[in-house]
Amino acid sequence: MSSAAVLDRARRTLEEAGLRGSFLVRDLDSGEEIGLEPDAAFPLASLVKVPLAIATLERVHRGELLASAAVHVEPGRITTPGPTGTSRFRHPASIAIDDLLYLSVSLSDNSAADALFTLTPRPAVLAELERLGLRGLSVRHHLRDLAETPVESLGPGQAHLAHSLAIGAATPGHGHALPHLDVSRANVGTARAVTEVLQELWRPRSVDVRTGERLRELLGANVFRQRLAPDFHTDSSRWSSKTGTLLNLRHEAGVVEHADGSTFAVTALTESSVSAAAQPRAEAAMAHVARTLRDHLRR
Repeated sequence: MSSAAVLDRARRTLEEAGLRGSFLVRDLDSGEEIGLEPDAAFPLASLVKVPLAIATLERVHRGELLASAAVHVEPGRITTPGPTGTSRFRHPASIAIDDLLYLSVSLSDNSAADALFTLTPRPAVLAELERLGLRGLSVRHHLRDLAETPVESLGPGQAHLAHSLAIGAATPGHGHALPHLDVSRANVGTARAVTEVLQELWRPRSVDVRTGERLRELLGANVFRQRLAPDFHTDSSRWSSKTGTLLNLRHEAGVVEHADGSTFAVTALTESSVSAAAQPRAEAAMAHVARTLRDHLRR
């Protein structure tokens, strides 16, 4: 089957699941790739924690931060479903920078990420990305902003209404009444830009090799395995990734390493038009499209 036919089928699969998507799969050694709207901009949600971790680790390896240094973290006290780690703590805690990185990347803890942002503010993260040649990512707000959505305002049992509001408040140009879903105000990136980050972590050129090693470890320890992992993690392959979820956004970006030595970066950014919080069909469609693109490229 031709690449055009594969992409047409992938687009139909996403549409049937109520998704608009941007995908890119790249062979990290040959550079060959196949993509579906890979340069479309999407709010990043929790995927922004990866560039934040890169900036933090680069500062650690330059001696500007001490990985074992304790940071005071205020409790998030969040009770709505979804947030993890210190975001749900009820009491203040003192946590080492290295452990905050684990909580932020592997457990997707928003409060831990914001504690890292206090050490390396957003302009410094952007400057670090520019120094490393990682362009196409915008870092504009903290992670605590992601907990200020209609879900929190409407309360238990009203998630479908929050999703309806999120879907209905979008503009044709991908602006949005909610700032963290507006591509001109949110943390934003493209599948291509995110894939470049993965390329740098697995095949370092500019980052410190220790940064790549630590982040590969943290991404391999990701606890959220319901999205793309079922189609990529096997006894003969290793799947390392970061997910991002916010209202009707569902993302995942990761790397699959096969026993034969082949290694592929896979980035999937999606937006749903279905007003439901739980969408197993959307998760399955994302994984199917990503796996289909990888299989086509591998052949």
